[in-house]
Amino acid sequence: MIISEQWLREWVSPAINTEDLAHQITMAGLEVDAIDPVAGDFSGVVVAEIISAEQHPDADKLRVCEVNAGGETVQIVCGAPNARAGLKAPLAAVGGVLPGNFKIKKAKLRGVESFGMLCAEQELGLSDESDGLMELAADAPVGTDIREYLGLDDQVIEIGLTPNRADCLGVAGIAREVGLLNDVPVNAPEINAVAASHQESFPVELVAPERCARFVSRVIRGIDVSKPSPLWMQEKLRRVGLRSIDAVVDVTNYVMMELGQPMHAFDYSKLSGGIRVRLAEQGEELELLDGQTVELNDDTLVIADHDKAVAMAGIMGGQATAVSDATTDLFLEVAFFTPELMAGKARNYGLHTDASHRFERGVDFKLQATAMERATQLLLDIVGGDAGPLCEAVREEHLPTRPDVSLRAARIKKVLGFEMDSAEVERILSGLGLGVTTTADGWTCTVPSWRFDIAIEADLLEELARVYGYNRLPVSHIKADLILPEKTETELGIRGLRQHLAAAGYQEAITYSFVDPKLQQLFDPTLDPVALTNPISADMAVMRTSLLPGLLTALTRNTKRQQPRVRLFETGLRFLPGSEGLVQVPTLAIVITGDQLEEGWAEKARPVDFFDLKGDIEGLLALTRAANTFAFAPGQRDALHPGQTALISRGGEAIGFLGALHPSVAKELGVSGSVYVAEITLSAVLESKLPAFTELSKFPEVRRDLAVLVDKEVPACDILANVRASAGTYLTDLTLFDVYEGKGIDPKRKSLALGLTFRDSSRTLSDQDVNLAVEQVVDSLEKNYKAELRN
Repeated sequence: MIISEQWLREWVSPAINTEDLAHQITMAGLEVDAIDPVAGDFSGVVVAEIISAEQHPDADKLRVCEVNAGGETVQIVCGAPNARAGLKAPLAAVGGVLPGNFKIKKAKLRGVESFGMLCAEQELGLSDESDGLMELAADAPVGTDIREYLGLDDQVIEIGLTPNRADCLGVAGIAREVGLLNDVPVNAPEINAVAASHQESFPVELVAPERCARFVSRVIRGIDVSKPSPLWMQEKLRRVGLRSIDAVVDVTNYVMMELGQPMHAFDYSKLSGGIRVRLAEQGEELELLDGQTVELNDDTLVIADHDKAVAMAGIMGGQATAVSDATTDLFLEVAFFTPELMAGKARNYGLHTDASHRFERGVDFKLQATAMERATQLLLDIVGGDAGPLCEAVREEHLPTRPDVSLRAARIKKVLGFEMDSAEVERILSGLGLGVTTTADGWTCTVPSWRFDIAIEADLLEELARVYGYNRLPVSHIKADLILPEKTETELGIRGLRQHLAAAGYQEAITYSFVDPKLQQLFDPTLDPVALTNPISADMAVMRTSLLPGLLTALTRNTKRQQPRVRLFETGLRFLPGSEGLVQVPTLAIVITGDQLEEGWAEKARPVDFFDLKGDIEGLLALTRAANTFAFAPGQRDALHPGQTALISRGGEAIGFLGALHPSVAKELGVSGSVYVAEITLSAVLESKLPAFTELSKFPEVRRDLAVLVDKEVPACDILANVRASAGTYLTDLTLFDVYEGKGIDPKRKSLALGLTFRDSSRTLSDQDVNLAVEQVVDSLEKNYKAELRN
């Protein structure tokens, strides 16, 4: 929001300078980003009138002008195309200084003397560009200093508003804040109802009242568009960043910047039948005022007549009904559009306008009639005409509701740290526009129609703090009764998992919870993710049902930036649709690609494989002290290679998966080389076995190695589980140290070499004890898996 200090001081003028005013606004939560002068640093420039303009004898593009500078007539050689007799323009006389310390001296141009310089806006630092002399009003007093005449000793203040303060997107809102901060009255312009000169109106139908619940309109006949808007209005608009177009557009822009209410004017003769505020038909086309033609979506609100759409509601008008030089009759409209249903609509078409910026954040839903009266009076004063009656189409049940908010005095003391005087509380709340009623324990406040961000007691406390002054709040030490939370030894902390993975060479990533729908579809095609009503962008349009899309996007960015070895993990929430609503599942995800080790001289480089990731996960699961309760089994998963995918379970319950990214998915992501991924439900790996001390045995251990032949399809984990179940209580360790397939054994079978370690804490085991345990193992493997001892 850019505001002119002079314009603001017309409404409220505290006895402080510009810098103090800016600091005060910033401390109240409306951050001032910049303060700039409205004109360059110049002097010696006055209002002058061209008496005559004759062609230069030796230059086609120059004119020799006789100029009345106020008390004297001087000769000026000028090259501006609009230099003509009767024009009033700024004149920098000899001795004057223009921006950039450019001193005006007597000169001779192509043999003709020139005693000064007629100026354009650009030369005075009023504009970045100009196409001729600055044309002043016909009644501008000749000889008057131009700085005084235009009020150029002014500053523009740029305020960075947060989205919740849409009420300050106009001079009126900023003035209300400044008046309250300084406890001075706000002198708003008097806005009276304009009496109708005729009774003509144009019918309005609210077809989508949930999106537009109030539409105020008026027909104005007999205007003269050729009349320019007054210089004071053009200057005010220029200083807030808007250029003058014509009187009608200038008035609508002026009201928007003054009151914060966007509005639009149509050429009445180009409308047919009546107005319908409705949703667009899918594919319906509309040529906008900026010249582009858009194809409308069926969720876009439009203002239409009985034949066609004539404007994108709250965004931009249409070219077909635009006001032109031939316009004599106006249809003026001002409306309230529901903010949450306007959000993002302009951005969907690559647009962002002053109107959409305000409607998306919320416009005072009781302001429309006032804005109409203000615009009507300005138009009648500038372009003339006859105004019809003010017509209002409204659906009260669809207008926003403002429930009363209670504020407790005890809560002020607890949150702000001191007892604020009751009179001060009521002064601040009343100054904000709230209706204040005293109750037994505090106050009940009626929220004004322009504040969309006040709904609960905490909002009122925030308002009290910022208006009272954060720097005035007392400083005190925090005192609280802290109760340490219970932490059981059977629950691992996420911090421990993160530290373990970091020690294994992984880096933690934090990605958005919003992902690209197309990428999401690759990993969970059967799930319908929750779509965002107002997405940040098209590739962040749905809530993730898996952490992998975001993590793989991060991996892709790294590989494209010359990072050949990437190992990332993330802990976060997945958002799954459920029968009772959205289910949020804490999850751990891992992605790896590149070499297994960092480049070095000691080891030969090799790319990571499935078992590298599986080993890292097994190390992670070992933190639970119950690694034998987890199992890996071959499986299938969307987006993963069907031959390199394993499902992970704990106690028979599925908890996650790991595997190689399918080559087609890797190609779509733009990743070269193999990529391995894993995703595990966090709750399953945070549950740990209670640690217990076991006395160290003083007796020796015995190891027996077995090589068994089993079918290739039998998972090694099943063999290991069978051995543990059948070996008896003396088994203390079991290791799979070799897997062999090939020459010397059946092509349909594989050899598994197992190391079994036995020990007893009370005695030395005999050969008979160990042999009996081994026989039990062999018998069980033969019975359950048709296993044979390998000779």
